[in-house]
Amino acid sequence: MSAVYKIKDDYFDDSFLLVALHSSLEDYAIAYGLNSVLRAKFKRSRADFDLSDSRSFPYYEWEDEYNYRYWVLISNHSSKQELVNNNDLFQYETTYSRPRLIPELKEVDYFLKIEEDEETMDADTIIKTLLGNPKIMAAYEVDVNKLKSRNNLIF
Repeated sequence: MSAVYKIKDDYFDDSFLLVALHSSLEDYAIAYGLNSVLRAKFKRSRADFDLSDSRSFPYYEWEDEYNYRYWVLISNHSSKQELVNNNDLFQYETTYSRPRLIPELKEVDYFLKIEEDEETMDADTIIKTLLGNPKIMAAYEVDVNKLKSRNNLIF
């Protein structure tokens, strides 16, 4: 008799804080700004986070060994563009789109994902510190359980 193995599709662990950032800065500039405001040491990852062949997202990471936290700054906009085929009036025009990491929050520029072993993190303090950077227009906590594409945050 053969064994039947069932794989649970939902491997999502929501024990992290997700902060949405609105800024007009490039990814390297916002990482530099966060390093100065948070006294962090964000470094660009060697490889981008690839969801598919046409979806690649640059990210910066920092392991805070003092507070036992792992921080990830990731762009919501893909660094690759994908060609869109139009079947309308402009079908002979070349059109590109930039895929999003979290499509339901398309107005967000960056996400800051903070993982922690213990639940001692104060989100309000972190957000107030982030808003200390004058180039960050808005920062707020995102409820991960309400996101349809929350599995894109597994990396």
